[in-house]
Amino acid sequence: MNADVRLSVEQVSYAHSPNPSQAPIFTLEATSFQVRPGEIVAVLGPNASGKSTVLRLIAGALQPLSGRILLNGAETHLMEPRARAQKIAMVQQESQLLFPAKVWEFVLQGRHPHGKSLRFENSDDVTIATNALRQVGADHLSDRWMDEISGGEKQRVILARALAQQPVLLLLDEPTLHLDIGAQVDFLHTLKKLTAVNRYAVVIVTHELNLAGEYADQVVLMQKGKCLRVGTPASVYQRDLLEQVFQTRLTVEQRVNGRPKVSVLESSE
Repeated sequence: MNADVRLSVEQVSYAHSPNPSQAPIFTLEATSFQVRPGEIVAVLGPNASGKSTVLRLIAGALQPLSGRILLNGAETHLMEPRARAQKIAMVQQESQLLFPAKVWEFVLQGRHPHGKSLRFENSDDVTIATNALRQVGADHLSDRWMDEISGGEKQRVILARALAQQPVLLLLDEPTLHLDIGAQVDFLHTLKKLTAVNRYAVVIVTHELNLAGEYADQVVLMQKGKCLRVGTPASVYQRDLLEQVFQTRLTVEQRVNGRPKVSVLESSE
């Protein structure tokens, strides 16, 4: 693997069937892309296109049917779970609270992969968690209860918990889904800055075409389990292709900064 590449997805396929004797109900065809340190790659596509399957394969939760996924040269699904958790952090749409917790307690959970069983967090863990909250601009929330903060604040705290793992790879599954547009932009601006500073490799699943077009370095466009195109947003955001994938009439313009802007055309009927 190229030394400049952090994550390499190489001709990965997958088939899901509820019963081994039955035909697969979903098939992911050969998919390939790479992510370098300091880079954000957005996986785009409509529902049931395979976005979340790709993310779970990268996380090592699923084993590829063929191909391989390498993180710093090691296949993710073969890594020991604790070692994998030390290198890969996941940010979900929602993070279920199993018990009431204050923000600082929630973020400290990110230190568990680095500790020994049945031990309490030490001062280094507390320092790392505190720094993670500061990095996402949420240190003022430290003593608040998790169920008392807003959606945008909660997503920042969930990101802080991921940063506290001190990973090399961040995986985000629709992290802005339930946020208003201001909170979406705020979250992705913070993510972009942290990715550049800390040299994370980032893969984000999203259906937000314009946010991905503005903040991603590369996009992976998917439809019905097929990887249709990989490249910069400007190269992938072609009107005919996007209309085919999303089954909607669109316009695509280039902003002054070279980033594409997608708009939905109103029906003439």
